[in-house]
Amino acid sequence: METNQALGFAHFIANADGVAYAIFIAMVAMSVFTWVLILAKSVAGLGTRGRRRFLAMFWNAQSLDQVARHLDEHHPDEPFSHLAYHAFVAARHHQQHGAKKLDEAGGAAEFLTRSIRRVIDEETARLESGLTFLASVGSTAPFVGLFGTVWGIFHALTAIGMSGSASLDKVAGPVGEALIMTGIGLAVALPAVLGYNFLVRSNRVLLAKLDAFAHDMYAFLSTGSRLADPAEVTPIGSLQCGLAGAH
Repeated sequence: METNQALGFAHFIANADGVAYAIFIAMVAMSVFTWVLILAKSVAGLGTRGRRRFLAMFWNAQSLDQVARHLDEHHPDEPFSHLAYHAFVAARHHQQHGAKKLDEAGGAAEFLTRSIRRVIDEETARLESGLTFLASVGSTAPFVGLFGTVWGIFHALTAIGMSGSASLDKVAGPVGEALIMTGIGLAVALPAVLGYNFLVRSNRVLLAKLDAFAHDMYAFLSTGSRLADPAEVTPIGSLQCGLAGAH
């Protein structure tokens, strides 16, 4: 009875060797980084108020120049306003300077398309950052825990063999303790898998909306009203020289 009471997680950690400690520390680190990443991404994804406010302003604006002035006064802080900002800068730059470099080759429509696509690629990379880590944790943590279990069972059976006693209480306790590592591996993997699936779906929805908005921006800027002359509207016009840095 005293032996059974002594067995458990604390006993397992206290009697673990270097390999078991390394596995345990690795899984704790994976768990911490997983939760930090999930919470950070979730908090960032909840910031929809700025997006809704910008889209409401955009669709209720009387002209593209009104939107351009708004973006100059309120620096873009979310994907939709960021895309619109760079689309305006690209349209004005090509309108004033034409194609003077290979990056600006082609007509205004081609240059605008490249600029919008570049912004979408940047937003996609930003949204997908960290997802590879979650996928890796979700797929490898159970196997890391299983390795810890196998290692623990090996040492438990070795100790039992050296003691010369193979009674049930001598075998079941150490083997049961070794299964703790498998449980830890599953506890680390499940949040990573669920978080990965949640974030992938959220990113897919957001990027689909961003792509639809990009088509609207392209239609407005390529076939709609042209932006006013820089002499009449100064905010975005003052940014044309920094187009290369904005990209």
